[in-house]
Amino acid sequence: MRRLGRGLNALLGGGDEETSDINDSPAEAAGGVEIGHIHIELIERNPFQPRKDFDEEGLTELAESIKQHGVLQPLLVRPHNGSYQLIAGERRMLASKRAGFETVPCRVLELEDKQVCAVAIEENLKRKDLNVLEKAQAFKEYLDRFNSTIEELAATLSLNRSTVSNFIRLLDLAEPVKQAIRDDKISAGHARALLTLSHEEQVDLCKRATKENLTVRAVEQAVRELQGRATVPFPTPEGEQAPQEQAIGDPNLTNHILSIAQQLRDQLGAKVEIKLRGKDKGRIVIDFDTNDEFERIVRHLRAAA
Repeated sequence: MRRLGRGLNALLGGGDEETSDINDSPAEAAGGVEIGHIHIELIERNPFQPRKDFDEEGLTELAESIKQHGVLQPLLVRPHNGSYQLIAGERRMLASKRAGFETVPCRVLELEDKQVCAVAIEENLKRKDLNVLEKAQAFKEYLDRFNSTIEELAATLSLNRSTVSNFIRLLDLAEPVKQAIRDDKISAGHARALLTLSHEEQVDLCKRATKENLTVRAVEQAVRELQGRATVPFPTPEGEQAPQEQAIGDPNLTNHILSIAQQLRDQLGAKVEIKLRGKDKGRIVIDFDTNDEFERIVRHLRAAA
């Protein structure tokens, strides 16, 4: 399988989806052949499309543009089950339908599922209206589906490893906080600041942030204040006194321990907490939401052993 890497930008044309025109031949460089127009009804959706919703107003505007100027940037497709499957360009395809077009210009590529998924993610990373949770979910599904690592995905998309990891960690947020992101009530910066809190604390501070219109810095300060008071007891047998467990934000934790916790989060792409019990004891807690995510984390730990 060819590694895409920097070639993803070439495949996608490297410009704005609505206005770019491909004048060179990136499809040929990727093993594709430009064949002109394909009937829209012969093109299936991309099953790896991270975008869940399309802005109706934006689609209408794009449809009007297509009526006047045509589809300037060809769609990318691949042969699939006797017809074609979309790789990139779903907004153009939907807008072309709305504009009354029966056919659209296409380039046909021979790509495997893993490559198609990477191209779909790359295309949508460039779009501002794709919310961070959709990007995060796309990253996580790629890792789980293709037994990949964060390092491999980051290299494929030409992103920093920490960028991919920070996106994925947003999926650990409480559901009301996620909804606030979807509704544009808080930014990704606000959300990242909330990550180290419990779900209950996340929800409470999120409500406060939206009500008082707090800045990211103000939310970060509020989180530091909450963490400075946080202690959580270990489960103990009935009748025994529960020792105090220091949460990750406890000021008694050293910078070294805090740094290790952050490194583990970045390495595993998961929520990780280090909780101390006395001077030399404690535990590391790694959260996972699905069996696939559990297996991915285990694979990563085994590979690092």
